[in-house]
Amino acid sequence: MAPRFFLLKAAILTLLAFYHSAEAASPTSRSIKLSTWNLEWLLDENTPASRSAPLDIPARIPADYTLLAAFAARLNPDIAAVQEADDPNSLALVFSHENYTVFTTDDTVLQRTGLAIRAGLSVTRHPDVQALDITPPSAPHHLRSGLDMTVHFAHADLRVLVVHLKTGCWDDPPSQTHHACPLLVRQFKVLSNWISERAQAGEAFAIMGDFNRRLNLQDPLFLSLQEKARLDLTTSGYASPCLGGSYFIDHIILGGSAIGWKEPDSLRVMPIPQGHGHQLSDHCPVSITLHLPA
Repeated sequence: MAPRFFLLKAAILTLLAFYHSAEAASPTSRSIKLSTWNLEWLLDENTPASRSAPLDIPARIPADYTLLAAFAARLNPDIAAVQEADDPNSLALVFSHENYTVFTTDDTVLQRTGLAIRAGLSVTRHPDVQALDITPPSAPHHLRSGLDMTVHFAHADLRVLVVHLKTGCWDDPPSQTHHACPLLVRQFKVLSNWISERAQAGEAFAIMGDFNRRLNLQDPLFLSLQEKARLDLTTSGYASPCLGGSYFIDHIILGGSAIGWKEPDSLRVMPIPQGHGHQLSDHCPVSITLHLPA
């Protein structure tokens, strides 16, 4: 068997080849692109709420937002799950109102989950999945809710849940008792319940976002989700070219009939340059393509 390093290197090169060989195409009634992107503290620094942000967050200038918007245009998703945006106005700096309708949760935290949805698509917004904030009301720092929406197409609906889970339990066993793992385990129980409800309703669904977990098909936390429904962990078996050859922490999980909609080998990663005088994002967008029933 090839050493793990070479397997990961091959996966990185494969993903980069996929991305650079892909042509930007306008959406059709049969094909849609799903993406997830952590935008790293995308917020309006002029609002009173921004004063509670850590002092070491990226200090962006207008040229940074212009570049982020250019990368978003190149990404050209139909449905983009985003993390770490403080409100729709900030999110619209990257995904313009001209091309997208944008949403964020109603959390009181600065780092919210959100969606940018191709303009013209019909949507239904469901209550935020506040149960993902498993901290007590008196906690000084709260975790993020999930944004739960259904996107309606001509002949199919897709239920989408956007998440940004507790950091710090990257690949430890669920029995680990340090601070992060018990919280992440509880969040996965919330996800498990949400999946169970989707399976009982017979819905096609996708869970997208920053899981802060190097999930794979053998991971006990992923297996706990599969107890409720058959799932497709679309990032399984690949390493991220943006994480130094490590496995993904940004994932797109499909369930229900959406599993059969996935275009094989459609996983893409868009490299985001670091440094060079700009403050962009420490994550790279991850995307897949679905073919909806005609």
